[in-house]
Amino acid sequence: MTTHHPVELAAPDISRFAKGTDGVPYVHSFDSGKPGPHVMVNALTHGNEICGAIALETIFSLGLRPKQGKLTLAFVNVDAFQRFDPAKPNASRFVDEDFNRVWVENRLDGPEQSAELRRARELRPVFDQVDFLLDIHSMGTPSTALMIVHGLEKERKLAKEVGVPPWIVAGQGHIQGKRLIEYTPFNDRSNAKTAILVECGQHWEANAAKVALDTTLRFLGVTGAIDHETVTKHVHEKTPKPQKMVDVSGGYTAKTPEFKFVKDFTGLEHFPKAGSPIATDGGETVVTPHDDCYLIMPNHRAKKGDRALRFGRPS
Repeated sequence: MTTHHPVELAAPDISRFAKGTDGVPYVHSFDSGKPGPHVMVNALTHGNEICGAIALETIFSLGLRPKQGKLTLAFVNVDAFQRFDPAKPNASRFVDEDFNRVWVENRLDGPEQSAELRRARELRPVFDQVDFLLDIHSMGTPSTALMIVHGLEKERKLAKEVGVPPWIVAGQGHIQGKRLIEYTPFNDRSNAKTAILVECGQHWEANAAKVALDTTLRFLGVTGAIDHETVTKHVHEKTPKPQKMVDVSGGYTAKTPEFKFVKDFTGLEHFPKAGSPIATDGGETVVTPHDDCYLIMPNHRAKKGDRALRFGRPS
């Protein structure tokens, strides 16, 4: 599997959004003055995942405003994004560390310093006020787009209501830290605050920007921020495909620098039988752990100690 993919998308100039509406750079909130939820959409959680920035730029250009409640649009890791170079598109994922792994209280409240922690602390009061959050991402492989939820019923429900992409993956997928969708206020069964994450396809393929916009519009529609006529008018895919849900059943972390997949897997490949070879890792063969197994988000750039893949089974 090549780890190099053509950059079909142009990174937008977001400098005009630098001055936020409420004192937080690159964060813009619009209040309808009517009762309703506070709905938020994030782009650029990772600085090289530019499809979300394109989608938010489109939302701004359409002049969409909430018909009820409050709408917040945020460009997150701008410091990393400003380093984006289409000649080296993987180099700007973050500045010091992964922004989407810092969402644990002992780090947010602690003395550590990094570019991502500083931005997380700046944004944390905004997230604390939000009722519904869509976090826009993309992937290293040309996989079919998918929605990721941590697994709570409220997340599954919202993902199904949004209706796109055609796959929903539920469960934990990493080995360190917490994703924003797992930040304590969202990952609480006792409240209705809900965060979901969309992976729009390969980072820089043209279709990723379409998936990002369609998912954003449908998310804004189901949360009541905009009307369904507006959604229908602007989405690319008028009739979404039926969704399938897969629960993460486990994962595999590379043990050696020689980890390598046996085929050019892109993700969501199905293996009917347990024991199907997936990868080699030094002298070990990595196989599917159970029947009816899906391969989720294979990481062809995995180094020793990195999460290389996830397994899943149909919900």
